[in-house]
Amino acid sequence: MKNTASDLTRISKYISLILRHKPETIGIELDAHGWADVDALLEGIGRKYAIDREILEEIVKTDGKQRYSFNADGTKIRANQGHSIQVDVELAVAEPPETLYHGTAERFSASIQTKGLLPGNRLYVHLSTNTETAEKVGKRHGKPVIYQVNAGQMHQDGYTFYLSANGVWLTKTVPAQYLKRI
Repeated sequence: MKNTASDLTRISKYISLILRHKPETIGIELDAHGWADVDALLEGIGRKYAIDREILEEIVKTDGKQRYSFNADGTKIRANQGHSIQVDVELAVAEPPETLYHGTAERFSASIQTKGLLPGNRLYVHLSTNTETAEKVGKRHGKPVIYQVNAGQMHQDGYTFYLSANGVWLTKTVPAQYLKRI
């Protein structure tokens, strides 16, 4: 039986929940670097959704945000970023571009103006290289607000940035003085 696009989206969201936040949902554990055994993942997800290796590979390959990666021999899989559980996905420390962007909902703007950007229930603040992506992210949470981040100055001031495998820029926090609402 062929899965529809909406089936694949539903399964992908479930995989995201498991690999980023709650591996215990299907009774698996992630290693220190966020890797899960592919066979165990398929078995666990199979209790809720029809899935096999081919479907998992299709989800990984076609995911527009490139959320997942297989290890070199394809026996393990992990989420590239977005975790709320403590894992080290071996992010590459990188010098950021001068300007990055963050999209959020307007209801959070008063707090951001005073406290800056905080990771919330995630390990890092997620930043993008363009306003279009930031706006898409912001729309998921309500009326979007976009912040311009002076990442170049932050980097000069000693803040560390990471570049995830799927091109998302990450940092622990963005103090308010480096932000400009646009």
